[in-house]
Amino acid sequence: MAVVSCLVALTLATGKVSAALADDIIKKAPQETPKVDGLVLSPDDALPRVTARSAVVMEARTGRVLYERNMDNRQFPASTTKIMTLIIALEKGNLDDVVKVGPHAAGTEGSTLWLEEGDEITLRELLYGMMLHSGNDATVAVAEHIAGSVDAFARLMTDKAHEIGANDTNFVNANGLPDDAHYTTAHDLALIASYGYTLPEFEEIVSTKEITFPWVKDETHLLRNENQMLWLYEGGNGVKTGYTDAAGRCLVSAAKRDGIQLVAVVLDSNWMWNDSILLLDYGFSKIDRTTVVKKHAQVGTVAVTGNRARRLGVQTKDEIVLPVVDGTAGYEQTIDLPHAVKAPVKKGDVVGTLHVTYEGKEVAKTDLVAMQDAERKSFFLTVWKNVKSLFF
Repeated sequence: MAVVSCLVALTLATGKVSAALADDIIKKAPQETPKVDGLVLSPDDALPRVTARSAVVMEARTGRVLYERNMDNRQFPASTTKIMTLIIALEKGNLDDVVKVGPHAAGTEGSTLWLEEGDEITLRELLYGMMLHSGNDATVAVAEHIAGSVDAFARLMTDKAHEIGANDTNFVNANGLPDDAHYTTAHDLALIASYGYTLPEFEEIVSTKEITFPWVKDETHLLRNENQMLWLYEGGNGVKTGYTDAAGRCLVSAAKRDGIQLVAVVLDSNWMWNDSILLLDYGFSKIDRTTVVKKHAQVGTVAVTGNRARRLGVQTKDEIVLPVVDGTAGYEQTIDLPHAVKAPVKKGDVVGTLHVTYEGKEVAKTDLVAMQDAERKSFFLTVWKNVKSLFF
């Protein structure tokens, strides 16, 4: 494994990484089932070469689990905690706000951006520093700016986790430093990261490889993402590494191909890069795309008031293409149309919505639009025209 690690470091330093490197890493990993102390594999485990104690790969839009190992076991998340810190900051904060670094932030232990008390940095830039360079000091500055204290911010994090459906998660800090009351699961982290991809700027931040800021205390002013999967894996677009002695090596990784977003999680992994590549490869091998809703497909009619035509054709505005696993879609469609629409209506006007759900969760929707014009017809004008036609 030392050879592989050196190869990764050398290639990242020169910036010459391709899919071939990912293949090379897998080939250099043990070809037989690895022996990990205390890890007992199920006889039907589809990925016996994965070394993580907990693992999952999920399709982000539907939440469909494609592979899992002990995904509901409570574990320490280490710095993968910062995914939720980012989510709360994006939803509760103003990214253009200038954050003044306080003494608690400047004195935070662990991985650091070397922030100093009194530094003034925008919230947006702190979030980049937090996610790319795993700055624990940045998380405290962000938490205090948004919620007044780390404790209050951690409560927001836990509440949001439970709202998302990550019910086996509890946060007591914003960075993942060890605490017995600070825990999550591989499945919960996959749910949290998947939710993140629905937010503006989340993907942009977690997929950034390098960025420079004048306040970075280095002559290059460069922040380089610690998540090597952005270089190693085709379509890699996130998300966060983590390590403490208590948590072991942790990684939430992600990749998007042909519009399909996968999220993979490994907790307490011996070889987290190898494990994550195996998980994502397996996930993409199990998944395809299908057209669930065709563009401009007629779905019915709607009554029109104030028009002699009485009913108006209705069609979908857009195509909806969604993932299908092992040939099984499992999607349901519901149409939301009013009892009637009032004339005048122009062709293309929105008159309703088509919703697509998977196991009760909405995963896509498209507008329903009028297929033709429906002019308003005045009763008195109609009578006058009829009378007029009798004499002229």
